[in-house]
Amino acid sequence: MTNPVPDAGGYLVLSTRIAYENPWTRVREDIIRRPNGKDGLYGVVERGQFVVILPLGRDKDGKPTITLINQYRYPIGQRLWELPMGMWESRPDATPAEVAAGELREETGLSAGAMHHAGIVYQGAGYSTQKGHVYLATDLTQGATQLEETEQDITCHTFSLEKVEDMIRKNEITCMVTLAAFGLLKAQKLI
Repeated sequence: MTNPVPDAGGYLVLSTRIAYENPWTRVREDIIRRPNGKDGLYGVVERGQFVVILPLGRDKDGKPTITLINQYRYPIGQRLWELPMGMWESRPDATPAEVAAGELREETGLSAGAMHHAGIVYQGAGYSTQKGHVYLATDLTQGATQLEETEQDITCHTFSLEKVEDMIRKNEITCMVTLAAFGLLKAQKLI
């Protein structure tokens, strides 16, 4: 079998099988030969691309604000502060920009007059193929949320930029995708 990765880094896939699959996630088990010639096993979680959006607004005094959502995350049994994010499993033909605009509207009720694609992030590249697109949403207009059945517990909150930075410093924001997106946008001097 040929390794499906163009630059395989010296790894060779000897065999592969699907260990588990549902509409959102597939777990693949590969038997590999490492660059040093030793054989091993890799469990790979395959997921579609996602988007993460930082909604940057202004308060009545013109100071920057960021809208976060708060949501219960079943696997860890906790509510997390996060930027709006998601993927459209039912629309694999949708562009990342379409998904970003849709997820922003669904989870926060916000529509953006401008969306800037800031870059990509990988969520857990040591075990997963999932790639995310980071967007900055500006020129915001508030509307009604359009939460999906699985998102009914989401609440939406707008904070000052300073408050969000304080939440990060105090480790109140622990979602790695949110932290990575914030860091990328901050490094690009977009926030």
